[in-house]
Formats: sequence, structure tokens, C-alpha cells
Amino acid sequence: MSRFRSLLQASIAATKRALAWNVEDLMPPSEKFVFNFNSKEELKRWHLHSDSEFGGLSTASLEITDVGSNEFNGFIDLESYDTLAMRVRGDGRCYISTIYTDNWLSTTPGQQENNSWQALVYAPKNQWHVTKIPLHQYVAKYKGRVISSETEMNPSRVVAMALSVNAERDVRVPISGPGDFRLEIDWIKALRTTDLI
Repeated sequence: MSRFRSLLQASIAATKRALAWNVEDLMPPSEKFVFNFNSKEELKRWHLHSDSEFGGLSTASLEITDVGSNEFNGFIDLESYDTLAMRVRGDGRCYISTIYTDNWLSTTPGQQENNSWQALVYAPKNQWHVTKIPLHQYVAKYKGRVISSETEMNPSRVVAMALSVNAERDVRVPISGPGDFRLEIDWIKALRTTDLI
């Protein structure tokens, strides 16, 4: 009988351990790669645009220097994260980081475009730098104009991201206005810098 009781107690203890969930097991990691620029396949996820498509004079190119792999299909879910980080090496210019989300904020009835959110990124000249942008600092924009500084992004349905040169003159950065530009991107990560509630 004592052997049966020991076996029963061990079985109950094992069942309790199996049924007990641990919050840490359910919590996503504190950071995840969104893009890791280390393969030609990764590069295919990005589209290259310049103002030459609209009658402008600029040109741009996109190259990859290393090899590796990283896959993405569908939405990028950043719901569990509060900051976007990127490791960049630039030319002293200011760039614009854009996050496109599935359209749930409409400025025009029947609008089918994705929502865009923008923040500025400074890329120090000739040195690798990790820049961190809290998601709440991204401002909702439509056709280059701020929609509302009070509007919040829906980070669970990111459909695309973009980086573009800020060609406007800006006294706050060493190089601004028209001219050549170069930005190298090592990786883009989503970070959780605060505890989930």
C-alpha cells in the first residue's frame, strides 16, 4: 500500500508540474530579428525606390556583402515589443525610418493604402552605430503630412518597413540637402525594454 501511495504521489506531483504554466515560458524573447541583412534572399524582401520614378534626378542601389538566411511571410508582429533597433553605418546624414501597418486608420473614406509611421534616424559617418527608436516616437503620416501626433500605431500588423534619405536641409546634422548618400544596415531588431503587464 505504501508503494502504491508513493507512486500515486509521484504521479500527482508530475501532473502538477506538467499542468503548471510558467509565465516566462509564454513571454516572447526580449528581442527578435526583424531583418538580418546577410543574404541575397533577405535583400529580395526590400524594394528600391528613388525620386527618379517621379521625374527626380536621384538614383539608388542596394547590395548585400555577406551570406546567410532569414525568412519572413505575412505580417511582422511587434505587439510584444516597444522599440525598433538598427545597426547602421552611415555618412553623417539623417534618414527616415518608415513602418507600414495594415490599414486600420483611415484619413479618406475607402482608402486602401497601408498606414505609414515615420521617425528620424541619424547615421554617424563611417562608424557602426546601434540606434534605438521607441515605437511610440513613430508619427502617423499620409503623403508626407502628419495625420495626428496623438494616434498610436498597431504594432501587431506590420506589413513593411523602409529607410530613405532625408534630403531636406537640416542644420542639426553635418550633411544634409541634395548629394550622394550611403547607408549600410547590418540588422534590424525589435526590442522589449519594459516588462509586459
